[in-house]
Amino acid sequence: MISYIKGELSEILPDVIVVEANGIGYNIYVPGSVPGELPSVGSEVKIYTYMNVKEDECSLFGFLTRDDLSMFKMLICVNGIGPKAALGVLAGLTADELRFAVLSDDIKTISRAPGIGKKTAQKLILELKDKLKLEDAFEKKLAHEQEAADISSSVLHDGRQEAVEALIALGYSSTEAMK
Repeated sequence: MISYIKGELSEILPDVIVVEANGIGYNIYVPGSVPGELPSVGSEVKIYTYMNVKEDECSLFGFLTRDDLSMFKMLICVNGIGPKAALGVLAGLTADELRFAVLSDDIKTISRAPGIGKKTAQKLILELKDKLKLEDAFEKKLAHEQEAADISSSVLHDGRQEAVEALIALGYSSTEAMK
């Protein structure tokens, strides 16, 4: 319903920010990592949002990038993970780290997130693995690291896959090899 909010950053709390747009202060829940990445209070910000409506509450959840927002939406589709738990996952892991952990079945990395145990991590991997592709994860990671780079994805895919397999054969974990 509300794609993003652009306005003045009025307040920064540990898990909530307030953005004032057109005289209205929006209370937006954010992952724990976001407050450290925000500009100072009084600056203009653009926060991509997800509106969660329940019978007794209407909440906004905000992210600095569309990629984080899309990963949040994937997480809340997993049975047993609500918006607050999804924020906890994204506070402990970046979207790229989460993608690689899911694709490499790395339960240990995912269960480091607050509120996520071993069983929930297994369920998350099971439900998200079909929705994520290794090629997309690499492309998004590269786009984050080198937005200006103009590299052919078809040439890199074959080389990347071989490199990952070689690193695994040398004893690296799947997640380390994919990174």
